[in-house]
Amino acid sequence: MRRARDWWADRPLASQILVWTLVLIVLTVALGGFVADRITGQILDNQFQLRALGVAESVAQMPEVTADLASRDPGHQIQALAEQVRVRAKTDYVVVTDREGIRFSHPTPSLIGQRLEEPVAVLDGQSHLGTNHGSLGDSANAKAPILDAGGHVVGQVSVGILETAVSTEFTQDAGTVAAYSALILLLGGAGSFLLARTIKRATFGLEPAAIASLLQDREALLHGIREGMVGLDDDGRVTVINNEARRLLHLGDTALGQPVSELIPPGRLRDILTGDAPGEDQSVITEDALLVANRRPVSVGGRSVGAVVTLRDRTEVEALVRDLRSLEGLMDALRAQEHEYANRLHTVGGLLDLGEPEQARTFISGISDSSRSLGEGLRARIEPPELAALIHAKITIAAEQDVRLAVSEDSHLREPGLGTQDLLTIVGNLLDNAVDAVSGLPGPREVTLTLDDSSGVFVSVTDNGPGVPAEAVDDVVRDGYTTKPGRAGKPDLRRGIGLALVTRIVRRAGGTMDVFAGPGGRFEVWIPRGEGGEARP
Repeated sequence: MRRARDWWADRPLASQILVWTLVLIVLTVALGGFVADRITGQILDNQFQLRALGVAESVAQMPEVTADLASRDPGHQIQALAEQVRVRAKTDYVVVTDREGIRFSHPTPSLIGQRLEEPVAVLDGQSHLGTNHGSLGDSANAKAPILDAGGHVVGQVSVGILETAVSTEFTQDAGTVAAYSALILLLGGAGSFLLARTIKRATFGLEPAAIASLLQDREALLHGIREGMVGLDDDGRVTVINNEARRLLHLGDTALGQPVSELIPPGRLRDILTGDAPGEDQSVITEDALLVANRRPVSVGGRSVGAVVTLRDRTEVEALVRDLRSLEGLMDALRAQEHEYANRLHTVGGLLDLGEPEQARTFISGISDSSRSLGEGLRARIEPPELAALIHAKITIAAEQDVRLAVSEDSHLREPGLGTQDLLTIVGNLLDNAVDAVSGLPGPREVTLTLDDSSGVFVSVTDNGPGVPAEAVDDVVRDGYTTKPGRAGKPDLRRGIGLALVTRIVRRAGGTMDVFAGPGGRFEVWIPRGEGGEARP
């Protein structure tokens, strides 16, 4: 049994569909034929009984029949009349009897005058239908009462059509049913064959086992990769989505079949998913992650059928990159200081060579006092040592680019009430953008940083560069927006996330960020110390 089942499972899908469809058609036709046989037989019996009843009632109402029965002499007049009616009505017998069951007519003349084997059935004055088991055999029979002028039953007329006649007509109808059944079977077989071929083409000739294996491989691959993947049809509806994409996009189990424009709020992420923001390796910021997205259209036979979007979580990588950039900034500061101190050492060496040791001592003291004054001034006003070190490094790096980065005299920050890493991200990005904005411009280049913690954390960065155009004030904090050229003078799609990161941190902390139109760049951030913080100073 097991071997037979395995053999059947190994058959091609088209063969299985064809066989099962034919079996269903044969069973349906057989059941239909059986039901038709029973129904047709019953209909024919009823039809022949009603036909016999009409003949019987017609004979019972003939005056000649009533008159002969009154004479009590079974004569030949009723027999001749009954035979004439039988031939014309195409029945098998017309038997007239009196109340006692004495026959006055019969297809077998020798039975005339003899009594019926069964009692007269119409003594109640009603007609009767049924199957009669008489001397001629089984028949569809009808009996009608013969009434005299007073309405009394004086006899009965029994008319019958033998079952052989019923069977002959039924056989003719059965032949028609069989012909139609054969036609249905033929058409069903042809339809099954075409259906099997259509399914085979639709499944690219793959058998069920291969399809199941492909589905398992697809599910394993889809949910086994670390990248999020979203498949969209040509109408922008989600057709495929893996677990990582659900996590990154915060989508539930009902995402399948939904338009992506309804699942994702307006913004750069939705523009990338819908194809309104073309490009490769586009960075986009969500509430809790930094993603790199790619969208590729999918075509089959030259016809667009949708797109595939891949999402990579770069949150941890970006945190490492920020740490690396901080180290690079410190290294740049050290290199700048190395260059600066090399020049100063050359100056000291020259003074000593010229025999001016006192001037060399005075020069060294001035350098030491200046460096100590800057560091001590920052540490005195700015409590987080990491932030003071970052600002000191930014000042040194800016000086290398001939940019004067100054901290306002009234700046102070002792209890920021904000994570150090978030604070470094905010100040570092704002200072980098300001220094980049004025680098290369003619004339003095100045950047000013103001810090205040009297009512929350207030950070202000201004520069004397061109500033932000009025029409770009709302867009400048959007992730992906950048005016910095990339390679070959083209915009770099990997840039434009600094201010977006700042905005995300500020919003998460319940603060605000204001961008002011130029001339001159001005960015202000305020973060309350707790819920319901006071207004910005």
